[in-house]
Amino acid sequence: MTAARPEVLLPSSPEDAVRAFGDGTGVTVVAGGTIVMPDLTYGRLQPARALLLTRSGLDTITREGGTVRLGATVPVAALEDAPEPLAATARHVADVEIRAQGTVGGNLCAAPGAGAPRGDLQAPLIALGAHVRSTGAGGERTELVEEFLHNGSSEGRLVLEIEFDEPQAGARAALDRPHTHDYTALSVAACRGVDGTVRLAASGAAPHGIRLPSAERAYAQGGDAERAGREAIADATFADDALASAWYREQMLPVLVRRALTDLQETA
Repeated sequence: MTAARPEVLLPSSPEDAVRAFGDGTGVTVVAGGTIVMPDLTYGRLQPARALLLTRSGLDTITREGGTVRLGATVPVAALEDAPEPLAATARHVADVEIRAQGTVGGNLCAAPGAGAPRGDLQAPLIALGAHVRSTGAGGERTELVEEFLHNGSSEGRLVLEIEFDEPQAGARAALDRPHTHDYTALSVAACRGVDGTVRLAASGAAPHGIRLPSAERAYAQGGDAERAGREAIADATFADDALASAWYREQMLPVLVRRALTDLQETA
């Protein structure tokens, strides 16, 4: 039996997108489509309504007064000159075609894949202390990215904008595992804010990107990158998948934390 064709919504402004999305009931958001389209093709997703954001006007980037604002449909490729550690992460997302098509909002909201982590940009955005503005049931709200992910807020929400302050410096360390689509098995993002505070986050150490508060506290107490790496394990929830075992991730997380912090120390 052929599935019914979904109703296609094509808003021409951010305001139209908000109205079309409503409370999110029965709506599948299509931005770059790099995650959604394969699910549609293989029948894993059969939406009643598809909200296409191609012409929604949510693709702007502004850097003003020390604040960076990213519209939800800004392509990943456009972040390659963003502040670190976001830029380095963006340059290593998948391949050229995916970076050109995939969006910051879609990547932020990406749930874990069937055999590999997704959402590479989650960790650097957490390290940057970024806030995400979204709409849906209950109206518009703004919250920290780690809260957006941890509380399950990404479900049933339409991301509108991501905002963060320009950092002093940032660094990234990741497992180097060449692959056709260059999936990231585990990565760590480190950021030093304008007040000198260091924030750490990881992707591939839990179902979604997470902050590493135990590692942050350890590092703040004496600048010991080795100790911070050891403490980071307490913040993670490791799992096996097609790319790496939980055991291997547990062994490598301290190493990546140490590398990211060492690079951050060397960055003026």
